[in-house]
Amino acid sequence: MASAKVLLIEDGQVDRMVIKGLLSKAVVPFEVETVETLAEALAAISRGSFDVILSDLTLPDSQGLDTFLRVFQSAGDVPVVVLTGSDDLTLAAKAVEEGAEAYLVKGKIDGNRLARALRYAIQRTAAEQAEWQSPMYQLAKQQFLKAAQIVGLDDNLRERLLFPQRTMTVTFPFRRDDYQEVETVFGYRVQHLLTMGPTKGGIRYHEDVNLGEVSALAMWMTWKCALMRLPFGGAKGGVRIDPTILTGHELQRLTRRFTTEILDMIGPDKDIPAPDMGTNERVMAWMMDTYSQQIGYTVPTVVTGKPVVLGGSQGRSEATGRGLVYLIAAAAEHLEMNLKGSTVVVQGFGNVGSNAARFLEELGARVVAVSDVTGGIYNPHGLSVSSLLAYTRENRVLAGYPDGEAISNEEMLELPCDILAPAAMQNQITHDNADRIKCKILAEGANGPTTLEADEILHDRDVFVLPDIVGNAGGVTVSYFEWVQGTQNYTWTLDEINSRLHTILLNAFRRALDRSARQKIDMRTAALIEGIQRVEQAKLARGLFP
Repeated sequence: MASAKVLLIEDGQVDRMVIKGLLSKAVVPFEVETVETLAEALAAISRGSFDVILSDLTLPDSQGLDTFLRVFQSAGDVPVVVLTGSDDLTLAAKAVEEGAEAYLVKGKIDGNRLARALRYAIQRTAAEQAEWQSPMYQLAKQQFLKAAQIVGLDDNLRERLLFPQRTMTVTFPFRRDDYQEVETVFGYRVQHLLTMGPTKGGIRYHEDVNLGEVSALAMWMTWKCALMRLPFGGAKGGVRIDPTILTGHELQRLTRRFTTEILDMIGPDKDIPAPDMGTNERVMAWMMDTYSQQIGYTVPTVVTGKPVVLGGSQGRSEATGRGLVYLIAAAAEHLEMNLKGSTVVVQGFGNVGSNAARFLEELGARVVAVSDVTGGIYNPHGLSVSSLLAYTRENRVLAGYPDGEAISNEEMLELPCDILAPAAMQNQITHDNADRIKCKILAEGANGPTTLEADEILHDRDVFVLPDIVGNAGGVTVSYFEWVQGTQNYTWTLDEINSRLHTILLNAFRRALDRSARQKIDMRTAALIEGIQRVEQAKLARGLFP
């Protein structure tokens, strides 16, 4: 998880120093604010925004259960963990009965136990409060309802398609490397639609994963596959954890246990996972091996995006970035814009963003800014993508790159450029900044980077939006190629892969573009309608059972 803000309510100076010292050494950082009295605590809660509260029960102006109850009532949705002495365990247990997430005994706290208690309190509260209340899921539903209204989708189908057909939520343990610590995490697999064939969708490891987010991604995958005319319904999965704090051994144990938990839901003819944020071909190899061990024979087609030596497809790792560039070139041609010499800003320098930047540079575009979680790098004269790639291979992040000016992600989005490619997280372009976007083409490599309100502003300003369900469809398209090659035991060349990818993406782009012009609607809604109507036809053709 990301850095968490802690309110420490403790009047003992030594205890404060010990707790702050332990939290300062945690793998995941904690920002600690301390107060000594109940009055100060209530004032801090009213004016501050905390992720978790750590409270002693004996304070100068309040004692016992009353301390907890007053803190708890003021805290609202913020979880409270209780600090207690060894002689007050009954009182601490009573506080837990009244709503405390956990209690910690002074004198028996080590850094690991303290950090885990706070992390778990935050995670459990998030799970209880916000599984379906995801901004991404709200966005996916809003987009769908807008398209459904324009196309006049049958009410029965509209209600059916608003929610996923199947969901699985699991909690499972995995061991850390010292084998004394066992983490318990949340995992998800969601299948939005089973009508079109097996379901297809990635697995992401990220600290913000929840049921709503995974459901949104599964819904978008349904429209994406239908738009590309692939024989799949949409699915998605994930584990709520920060993979960057795990060793390779821990990551493997996590992956194998998660695969075992969802084993009955996946399969080459049922549901086929692939890499997504925080996962890669190595993770897919572990998933394939775990599934195969349970089945009793090797099943390469249970996942896509795996290493080529295990039946992976040529071109799969760079497919999303390559596909995005194919579509940017088509959009530039439509706008009669010369791609050579055009300026490019890429938000997100992961797999999608880095490959898109590399391919755009090869076509003669000038990449002037890129970013990752540590911030952005800007050089109006152009950045060397090969130099950026070499730097991140050595340093993992862009921070400190010498040949450019440091810039925030927010500032970078508003730079004047010809092409802006958000390839990081959702909800980056909103009602608040859409009128300051200064690009000609907004090419979405990420899922859900633009809100519905921002869409309308961009449309009114004649910014050409290449929506995510078209823009980042290269990954699932080459995953389909991999699945076909696996089922046929036949291998295609990289040239064949790229040629087929180009044909499918451009066909979908032109259909969406034609509908956009014909119905005078934005490109996102046009692309969604293309996908939704194909699903509607399939639903009506199959009928309703029983």
